[in-house]
Amino acid sequence: MSHAVSDRAAKQRDRTINLRLILVSGKTKEFLFSPNDSAADIAKHVYDNWPMDWEEEQVSSPNILRLIYQGRFLHGNVTLGALKLPLGKTTVMHLVARETLPEPNSQGQRNREKTGESNCCVIL
Repeated sequence: MSHAVSDRAAKQRDRTINLRLILVSGKTKEFLFSPNDSAADIAKHVYDNWPMDWEEEQVSSPNILRLIYQGRFLHGNVTLGALKLPLGKTTVMHLVARETLPEPNSQGQRNREKTGESNCCVIL
């Protein structure tokens, strides 16, 4: 590879975000994306370029692919730039198949229901 080609490749990497996607099975693959790419764009790209070694996990539609970053599901319109991910670095996200996303704060509500906690006080 010529020096000019390697310089161009390095500059391209510095303007992109390397996403390492992890499936529930533990299999991983890395993809390069622009900060302007949304979670929906990423799901479509991964679906259209499904890795050969992920064949057992193949899904029927890109619409059910969901990204999880720092424990939270990303809605389809969230861009990588909005998450302030570092350019030229690798960021790890989980990729799961799920029909719908949980409602915001629904996890906290479920936890309160399980523990019997409430947001009101008891006056004695």
